[in-house]
Amino acid sequence: MYAETARPVDVAAAEAQGKFPRVPEKWLSRITNWGIELRGVTPVPLEERTDSRFINVFFVWFTLSTNLLPIITGMVGTFVMGMSLRDASLVILFFNMLCTIPPAYFSTFGSRTGLRQMLHARFTFGYWIVSILVLLNLCTIAGFGVVSSVLGGSTLAAVSGGSIDDTAGIVVIGVCGMIVSFGGYKFLHQYERYCWLFALVAIVIATGVGGSKLSQQTPTEPPTAATVLSFGGVIAGFLIPWAGMAADFSVYCTPTVSTTRIFAYTYLGLFLPTVPLMTLGAAIGATMTSVSEWADGYATYGVGGVLEAMLQPAGGFGKFVAVLLSFSLLGNLAASMYSISLNFQLLLPFFVRIPRFIFSIAYTAILIPVSVQAAKSFFTNLENFLYVIAYWSAAFVSIVAVEHFLFRGGDCTRYPHESWDKAKQLPSGLAALGAMALSFGFIVPCMGQVWFTGPIAKTTGDIGFEIALVLAGLLYVPLRWVERRVWGV
Repeated sequence: MYAETARPVDVAAAEAQGKFPRVPEKWLSRITNWGIELRGVTPVPLEERTDSRFINVFFVWFTLSTNLLPIITGMVGTFVMGMSLRDASLVILFFNMLCTIPPAYFSTFGSRTGLRQMLHARFTFGYWIVSILVLLNLCTIAGFGVVSSVLGGSTLAAVSGGSIDDTAGIVVIGVCGMIVSFGGYKFLHQYERYCWLFALVAIVIATGVGGSKLSQQTPTEPPTAATVLSFGGVIAGFLIPWAGMAADFSVYCTPTVSTTRIFAYTYLGLFLPTVPLMTLGAAIGATMTSVSEWADGYATYGVGGVLEAMLQPAGGFGKFVAVLLSFSLLGNLAASMYSISLNFQLLLPFFVRIPRFIFSIAYTAILIPVSVQAAKSFFTNLENFLYVIAYWSAAFVSIVAVEHFLFRGGDCTRYPHESWDKAKQLPSGLAALGAMALSFGFIVPCMGQVWFTGPIAKTTGDIGFEIALVLAGLLYVPLRWVERRVWGV
């Protein structure tokens, strides 16, 4: 059992630590008895890092990736960019091998430091400037939540035959995800340990029922290097941003666990489901225009309509499986909401006094109307979203990695808990912000977007995330050296 839910709430101690504002004791006790986690983003002390069920780390990431999100990401390569299944599959394999590394390594920070991911980032970006990164991370995680809600909502609408619309489906998925996220770390670990099974069975059944038509692929021309790199950027935008929340799901693990073990569990939890599901999505995307039922389903209900059309031969059972597919997104959405609520507490210093679950409610209220709007032009919004978040996420990963390995010698004991809320004991953050801002001077010409294509990207395709990954770290070295001389930290 974990300390934040297993013992009665000590209101006085909690208020003194700034975990939540002054709330009547009977309400706090009742909330705790319901299983809602009250501990927020504050560091987890060594004595509370006692979780030895390390395999749960694997299941969290496996469940985050065993749903419709990788499938629709794979569809971008074939349905949107016009690649063949073979070419898209090769890009999926090799970019997954590379882009899964950052979140897998950042996941090891949780058990070794007791710091949530964005709290850990304060030791690079400083007490105040980290709010900029938190805002970017909030937009990123919230964006994945929007994609999940749109997918789940459109699938429920398609299954109902129009008796409920996309908006109602989005509301159902959003509220269910919020309820699951209330439980916090302990409940999420238990939920994610088992719910992947239903999602996987539903995906296998859908593939089996509609798989006979996957051979009817539309002929394509060989892809250009620019197309390959652009699709690689989409995959990077799907995987690298998980680094912004990776430590959140291992923060209660005992620090005696080896770094290799947490790394391997996170890497495999992401890689094993993502590659085959993205490949399945690429196969569906390559077939959609050739199968009239699938094309009609997409025209009417979006991606949810395609899934419903694939399962149509199975009759009522197929509709049940489609419902399971829509709710398979809850594992991803609930984990995202949990991380969002922690990020909100770092957005402004006084937010740490607001209970974490309040932010889950606020986010859900924002999620639903945004998802309704995003559903109107789904693939365009998805592609643009994945590209843009890849840029800042790659720069963030590069800068934090340089700080950790070069300036802190890879030693996690050099992130002292007592400094987490003391601005003068943390870096100013100017070096990190400067490195990120300067890197965008070269990233922008390498961007290839619908709304803007830089001069370099016109020849090479979108290589913005590759530039960010290399250039931001290189720029950070001299800037951080100057910052340490001037600031002293």
